[in-house]
Amino acid sequence: MREEIRIFKALCNEVRLEIVETLLEGEKCVSEIVLRTGRMQPAVSMQLAKLEFLGVVESRREGGRVYYRLANEKVRKVLKIVREE
Repeated sequence: MREEIRIFKALCNEVRLEIVETLLEGEKCVSEIVLRTGRMQPAVSMQLAKLEFLGVVESRREGGRVYYRLANEKVRKVLKIVREE
């Protein structure tokens, strides 16, 4: 799948977009993302898995926690362009 298709596919879902916006600030664990988005943990985990599959985020495990960060800086650029007035 082409990279631009993966990026737009990742951003076309409201929950995934909220997660990506949260990760623009830096690496977060799942519980932090749940608090920031106000979404239920199963919904956040499901969408994080999709974002990881699409190559938009990466994860790492530390003890019992999983941390996520943006894996593709083009996502940051796309959101910046979209937000410009």
